[in-house]
Amino acid sequence: MNTSGAAAAPAALDLGDVKRLPIMISLIIGAFFSILNETLLNIAFPELMIELQVTAPTLQWLATGYMLVVGVLVPASALLVQWFTTRQMFLGAMTLFAVGTLVCGVAPQFSVLLIGRLLQAAGTGLMLPVLMNTILVLYPPEKRGAAMGTIGLVIMFAPAIGPTISGLILESLHWRWLFFMVLPFAIFSIVFAFLYLKNVSKPTKPKVDVVSIILSTIGFGGIVYGFSSSGEGHGGWTSPQVYGTVIIGTISLLLFVLRQLRVKEPLMDLRAFRYPMFTLTTLLLIIMMMTLFSTMSLLPFLFQGALGLTVFASGLLMLPGSLLNGLISPLMGKLFDKFGPRALVIPGTVFLVVVMWFFTRVSVDTSKITFLVLHICMMVAISMIMMPTQTNGLNQLPQRYYPHGTAILNTLQQVAGAIGVAFFIGIMSAGQRGFLEGSSDPTLPAQQAQAMVAGVHNAFMIGFGFAVVAVILALFLKRTKAPTE
Repeated sequence: MNTSGAAAAPAALDLGDVKRLPIMISLIIGAFFSILNETLLNIAFPELMIELQVTAPTLQWLATGYMLVVGVLVPASALLVQWFTTRQMFLGAMTLFAVGTLVCGVAPQFSVLLIGRLLQAAGTGLMLPVLMNTILVLYPPEKRGAAMGTIGLVIMFAPAIGPTISGLILESLHWRWLFFMVLPFAIFSIVFAFLYLKNVSKPTKPKVDVVSIILSTIGFGGIVYGFSSSGEGHGGWTSPQVYGTVIIGTISLLLFVLRQLRVKEPLMDLRAFRYPMFTLTTLLLIIMMMTLFSTMSLLPFLFQGALGLTVFASGLLMLPGSLLNGLISPLMGKLFDKFGPRALVIPGTVFLVVVMWFFTRVSVDTSKITFLVLHICMMVAISMIMMPTQTNGLNQLPQRYYPHGTAILNTLQQVAGAIGVAFFIGIMSAGQRGFLEGSSDPTLPAQQAQAMVAGVHNAFMIGFGFAVVAVILALFLKRTKAPTE
């Protein structure tokens, strides 16, 4: 047996008398509102641009920065879940999130709002691994599909419904209420978890590898920062600020990978990639997160900037797809337990390709019903892919890799989402600029609307290409079983 990383695995407690339901409720309440905040502000971006007097590429740091911090913190979570109990991790994470929510609500300017978002993200980054690792410990492989489907109500439903809730609130209230209305739920989550959340693992307190933490922070941070800066103008990819940080980030990540393969107790045990279905799962989830978060960011700009819809109408347009996505996630989990991943993921990726192609054909004359149907179809396709793929990949790992597997997936999903938002908004902004530069009168509202559509078209074409890659990867999926230790 390869014992590398074994010492780092949290020791399982006797769970014979543990009631799963209160633990699940505690985790789901906290996770829902922290993950909800990843997209809660998206539909308010046009309004925030005016009130805070910042550009779209600058404002997207409220979304990108959130996912960047989550992505930077999650690698360390594989270590933290072995140093602290389930209760300590969750209560600490939700306290950070609540403080950040309060800061956002009272923020007088963009910089303070960004600081609050980063504090919220720190709480989310520490909480997500607790959620996933607890599911792996509480449920045997043959029951994980249904359990992960329930978690899908949180991981998929929360960010999907964020724009809808935001639109409903912004129709009659100031954007600060996006945070003031979340704060009581965050506090309730802390109180409920304090009363009912039980520990499901015993800390083993492995050695802290400070060098690995530094390398992963510079690596993931540099890459995401570079992609995010590419859309802000000032030379784009030719700017030293952009390609320099990407190069530094890439070198740091390579050094991080080499170190993880050499040390006895790695921060993130990359030997999990020796399991082929886990590797395939990682690639598929990266594509799905880029598609999900970039689309959720692009559509509000399209609806409000090109179609002239209000924030309420934009949110209402995205409500049915968001609701359906959450409602069918548990069903997809049960279907996965019964039929395996291929029966869901292959049709799901093909469906996504068709939907993304139709998104490349939209215009200012496209009807609201068409956008409604396209959004519903996209959310159904993503639901068919995400949870079955993730459950299948994690099922192949031995228990000693659970903290590392969940940390790897959560890290790369958040980083992919952050890069996706920055990358696609950058493409959209570049397309807008290109159209307006060739316009006879770029100040005309009609020309600005056409410019927005042109920019979104360019972004959706790239998304279509990613979806085609996802179909190819899905063809190689196989059902997995937990290996014997």
